[in-house]
Amino acid sequence: MTGADGRRQPNTPTGNKYHSSAPTTAKKPRVSWIDYAKGICIFFVVMFHVNDLAQEQLGTSGWLQHVVTFAMPFRMPDFFLIAGLFLESALRRPWRHYLDRKVIHFFYFYLLWMTLNFVVLDLQHALLQGAVDASSLVKEYLLRFLDPHGPLWFIHILPIFFVVTRLTRSVPAWVVWLIAAVLHSLDAQTGWHVPDELARRYVFFYSGYVLAPHVFSIARWGEKHARVAVAYLAGWGVTNGLLVDAGVAGNVGWSLVLGYLGALAVILSAVLLSTRAWTKPLRYLGENSIVVFLGELLVGMVTVRILGRVIPDPGTLALATTVLTIAGTIAMWRIVLRTPARFMYVRPPWLMLRETRSETEDRASHGR
Repeated sequence: MTGADGRRQPNTPTGNKYHSSAPTTAKKPRVSWIDYAKGICIFFVVMFHVNDLAQEQLGTSGWLQHVVTFAMPFRMPDFFLIAGLFLESALRRPWRHYLDRKVIHFFYFYLLWMTLNFVVLDLQHALLQGAVDASSLVKEYLLRFLDPHGPLWFIHILPIFFVVTRLTRSVPAWVVWLIAAVLHSLDAQTGWHVPDELARRYVFFYSGYVLAPHVFSIARWGEKHARVAVAYLAGWGVTNGLLVDAGVAGNVGWSLVLGYLGALAVILSAVLLSTRAWTKPLRYLGENSIVVFLGELLVGMVTVRILGRVIPDPGTLALATTVLTIAGTIAMWRIVLRTPARFMYVRPPWLMLRETRSETEDRASHGR
């Protein structure tokens, strides 16, 4: 299994039957602060989703809503910015290789988990409501290929971003960025996830791609100037909180600025945390963030229903559910990898394009 940046996740089995569809750069060492940054973001992502579930369960909002709202300006912008950081080397590969790693790879996991969620959640809901209409259910299922629901929209839209970036590679970067910034500022509200999220998020993904050298320079600077970095984080935290409370964080202009400032804050936080041994679980979470994305809806819904019977406070319920949902998705992943159902997390080689499959099998045969 590979993460949003296309790099190989550790602990992925490479036995005779299955191999990870990681690119050839997998043997390069991981950049630790990037995993910390993804760990921070995925924690807030899960918190956002399960907070809604907790409030729906108890019928009222709780204190954790303030934290969720505070993280809104930077939670997804930083995730997409990081997803674009390692794109330059991938863009130099042939189209066949690129499509296998950046499109087919993510579509495979989206198809599997979208189908699982649909059967377990949507179909079950329809049966309980006694409103089973086969044609409507089939139509709704097919619609999910175009309009994703729930956390899986991130898995669905990444391949689109990869293809758009490849197709616009010959266009001057400032032109693409300007168009992406304008689209972001339009605050699209079509009701469809793909056009709306592409307009809102692509500017951050593209920024990660074109500004990658500067991002890594900032990270190195933050490591050498820890006190100044902490001062920035304090100032940013106050400013972000005030603008969120004032209700302007989502306004035209402000959303773009706060997205970048928040991404910088997450990067500096990740750099500082990566120097502390006790924070290693956060790095592990970031290394396996895609695993959490895939399973969080199913695990979160089960967890909140169980905990909702014993925890009456919505804020406490949401926080406990966040932690247990993350732990549950990781545990489910590690268990499933030891069963024949490991294809839920590891793409079989027969579903890879021939050239890329040969590369993967060649690396496995040489013990790499």
